[in-house]
Amino acid sequence: MENRFKTILTLGLIFISLITMNAQKQKMENTALLIIDVQNDYFPGGKMTLENAEQAGKNTKKILEYFRSSNLPVIHIKHISTNEGATFFLPDTEGAKINQLVLSEKDEKIITKHFPNSFRETDLINYLQSNKIKNLVITGMMTDVCVEATTRAAFDFGFNNTIIGDATATRNRELNGEVVKAAEVQRSFLAGISALGNLYARVVNTNEFLNK
Repeated sequence: MENRFKTILTLGLIFISLITMNAQKQKMENTALLIIDVQNDYFPGGKMTLENAEQAGKNTKKILEYFRSSNLPVIHIKHISTNEGATFFLPDTEGAKINQLVLSEKDEKIITKHFPNSFRETDLINYLQSNKIKNLVITGMMTDVCVEATTRAAFDFGFNNTIIGDATATRNRELNGEVVKAAEVQRSFLAGISALGNLYARVVNTNEFLNK
């Protein structure tokens, strides 16, 4: 009797687990991951080092691994600077390469852009629409430049956006001769982009997303 009870209990737990997994899979249908500009120049030793770039990169890797294990689409965005006077992400340089933490694998889409908005003069919108993507999970750098520009553009195209806040990074800014610390820039951007009931994007951290 005891063994029979254990068997029934085990089967019940397996059944519940399968239902949960199926529900999660359905919830993530039509969802893609955008990894924006996680490139070497933003990391220590690069030409435009960001605060907490390494931790943001590690968190992005966790999100990337989740998408891969779930067989969900991943899109790598890579910025190449072509404007005169550019000092980082220069063509054919080590700094412009995607960081080793999030290197692309076969069949993962790579898009090269030249503007903060990842949709501008790229095939991103065509790729998303052809794959029936409706929801975007967004990670990357810099939080208040390319992540912001891409998120707002995605909203205008009708996508539902989720930003993984601790999988983004930025740096100190200057305003009227005063330094605005990177942490303040980060908080202000995330607060603004998610204002008015997550108008442009919902903001969560890595653990919240993975444990939802």
